[in-house]
Amino acid sequence: MRSPGYGETQPRLDDDRLPLVLVVLDGLGDRPVPELGGRTPSEAADTPVLDALAARGASGWHLPFGWGRAPSSELAHWAMFGFADVPFPGRAVLEALGAGVDVPAGVAVTHAALRTAQTDEAGRVWITGRVGPDDTDDAARLLDDLTGLARRHDAQLTPLPRRGEALLALTGHASGAVTDSDPFFEDRHPWLRVLPLSDGPEAPEAAPTAAALEALLRDARAALRAHPVNRARADRGLPTLEVLTTKWSGARSAVPSFTEHNGVAGAAVTSTGLYRGLASVLGMASRHLRPGEDVTADLRARLAATDELIDAGARFVHVHIKATDDAGHTKRPRAKLDVLEAADRGLAGLLDRADRAVVAVTGDHATPSTGGVLHTGDPTPLVVAGPTVRPDAVTAFGEAPAHAGWYGVVTARELLPLLMGHANRAAFLGHRAGPRRTVALPDDPEPMLDPGPTPCTPDP
Repeated sequence: MRSPGYGETQPRLDDDRLPLVLVVLDGLGDRPVPELGGRTPSEAADTPVLDALAARGASGWHLPFGWGRAPSSELAHWAMFGFADVPFPGRAVLEALGAGVDVPAGVAVTHAALRTAQTDEAGRVWITGRVGPDDTDDAARLLDDLTGLARRHDAQLTPLPRRGEALLALTGHASGAVTDSDPFFEDRHPWLRVLPLSDGPEAPEAAPTAAALEALLRDARAALRAHPVNRARADRGLPTLEVLTTKWSGARSAVPSFTEHNGVAGAAVTSTGLYRGLASVLGMASRHLRPGEDVTADLRARLAATDELIDAGARFVHVHIKATDDAGHTKRPRAKLDVLEAADRGLAGLLDRADRAVVAVTGDHATPSTGGVLHTGDPTPLVVAGPTVRPDAVTAFGEAPAHAGWYGVVTARELLPLLMGHANRAAFLGHRAGPRRTVALPDDPEPMLDPGPTPCTPDP
């Protein structure tokens, strides 16, 4: 304890601010599975490390946007990072930046992909597949020829690293507030008409964007069906790549950095282009590690990178793995259980880190490993441990145990303030250290510099 300052009675406060580590196991949440005895994979898995964290800390349910609302990863993370009230630029922007593709500001962009399709008697086009591993050369030739067609529509088509995918920029159109032509749920919806969104301030500006994109996609469809590559594929008995679908439209605009918006330096250990792009647009330091097949080793490497980022000045580090989500999408519950057990072994280093940092583990959404849904609004477990976290009665990890935790239901916008509070970094409401209301007490507000001694003016 330090002595009070001059004229003060309260001792000077020690600076015991802590770093934060947020581990997001993508698609962690699930639903009860009959073959697992009515338990979710998290409840059924043997997870001694996560159980130990639960016993040392406090638990709850993370419901990013409330009951029944099925989040996408990008929107959940946007809110989890404190940006719920900042307009989202669109996932196409993030995917392109994550792939190293420059995205012009103020231009409508969308993510485009070559797809196989069949047409029914009513003229509806049903998407049947995507570019396969053996289709790389064919897809590259098709996209290359579509670049000329795009230019005739005053657009620019830039291939992305993944097979048959590209960024489509609509020059002269500022609003990307348009619907997807990609049905996403291919067995439920056909290829969709592009329409302006009707529920936002950009709707009037988006109508010309939608019309221009629809015209381009119709011309692309005709060109693809007549293309020699697709005629040759048909002759070989292969499905033709005859549709260009679009999704995740938006436009890059000025966005405050993570540090500006939240008050502390943020960093990320990224696993895919989406998260590398998110870190880029938010000005976060990052280490990109391609996912390894060994989930345990992969997470150990990510935690090692976390220490490097904290040593370099980061005070919030996001660690992400996709393996849990991928396992959920296989619709094999035991595959997800196996991934969770491997992830638990890789997270062993969190136990020591919880002695000197606030650590949290949760998911960005639920990816049920059964049934005919992709993501759902079911809860995902949340556990937080650290020197300042008072343990509750929960001693196991999983949805059912976490329900009894002290946090109750935590939304995505509430998560960062919760963690900053445990890290002794909560913004002191009523104190204005800078022009922006940040989630945390700012680390580096602008100082008033001493102008130096005032020069003496000699008497006349």
